[in-house]
Amino acid sequence: MLRFLAIPLVLCQLVPIIRAHPVDWLRKFSSNTREDSSWLWGWAWASDGTVSVVDRSPPVTFLARPASFGSELDDPLLGYVIPLSSFTAPCVYNTTADTSSPLRPDPVQGCPDLCALGSHEPDPAESWIALVQRGGCPFVEKARQAQRLGAKAVVVGGDSDNPDALLNMYSERDSSDVTIAATFIKYWDYAELSSLIHASNTTHSGLKTLSLLLSTQYSAWEWYSPIITFVVILLLPSLLTFITLIVHRLRAARAAQRDRAPESIVHNLPWRVFTGAGWEKHEPPYMPSPDSAPRSGTQNTDPEQGLPCSGPQMLNNPSTSHDCEQLPSWVDEQVECAICLEMFVKGDHVRVLPCYHMFHMSEVDEWLIHKKKLCPVCKMDVTRSHSGAQQLECAPDVSQDGSEGHVEASAAATERTPLLNSSPERNA
Repeated sequence: MLRFLAIPLVLCQLVPIIRAHPVDWLRKFSSNTREDSSWLWGWAWASDGTVSVVDRSPPVTFLARPASFGSELDDPLLGYVIPLSSFTAPCVYNTTADTSSPLRPDPVQGCPDLCALGSHEPDPAESWIALVQRGGCPFVEKARQAQRLGAKAVVVGGDSDNPDALLNMYSERDSSDVTIAATFIKYWDYAELSSLIHASNTTHSGLKTLSLLLSTQYSAWEWYSPIITFVVILLLPSLLTFITLIVHRLRAARAAQRDRAPESIVHNLPWRVFTGAGWEKHEPPYMPSPDSAPRSGTQNTDPEQGLPCSGPQMLNNPSTSHDCEQLPSWVDEQVECAICLEMFVKGDHVRVLPCYHMFHMSEVDEWLIHKKKLCPVCKMDVTRSHSGAQQLECAPDVSQDGSEGHVEASAAATERTPLLNSSPERNA
């Protein structure tokens, strides 16, 4: 409940400053957090800038990247660039320091502690920019050393191991004491800038130098960068979960579709109407295919009419009393639906599956089309042809007195078929 109340309060505080330029109000929003900025915050707010030698025609410009610590360059900074190695050396009290210390003074790399050497030293009243190289100590220590010597900014050049890397300098610890601007340039740009200073005829306080202009370029889309980063990090797990769920649902839907029976097959299955005393049969017209047409030498003949009788014809034309169909005795004895467990009543429409099990038409159609294509009782697939259930043979009429002998009709084996058939002679 407190979280819902806190959201309107935060929005009310953002309304007065949201009318300003996006970059300005985002800076105001991040002013408190920048004092102790972490590497992630600095990466999100990274922006490109330039370092230009303005006393050359045309100006020589290098691509730079401001650090995540120190002051921001709201306006371009113009000053004299001076390498720290040209007028500094390790302090005297450090010559007897422990050699095992990870931080060793280095004028080229700008690692503390460095002291001015000789009479040539930049004027603290002038705006000058320190030039150092990467390595030896953290970036923030280089900035602290340049600030202690009086520089207004520091330019850090890359190293030869990663000559094309344009890094975003950050501090893992508190860097609120650093008040000068810091920027990073590539190794090749650092080497060219150093050579230009060495060949320069311009001096400042007896030190070779160049006029350098530091500027930060804020592109039109830059203020969106932290917002987009935050939104992507926030929504990425949900997006991946959503995509995984969609793929899972598609696979489940395809698997379920394979387990269901097509509507055309289900609607073509025979059905009956229970009249209370018997069954009224209703079956779709049978359209024989060339493969299912019976051969002349293997046709069975109706003994009463002399007409050929085949399995599919018997299955789809059982409405006459003199058919050659010989169904198991339990087929017509079914009086209960195995799905709803209710008795068949007069007028019920009952679907007959190829396995001869009967169910209420609406219930079994719903099961076959939307659930499974298997019979709820015997698990027979209704979409496949079953020779044992579809092909029946005709047999001549057996006289009541048994003078013509016993003729056994070859019907399909069902769940009610006995395992052993006893002959009449054995029963006698």
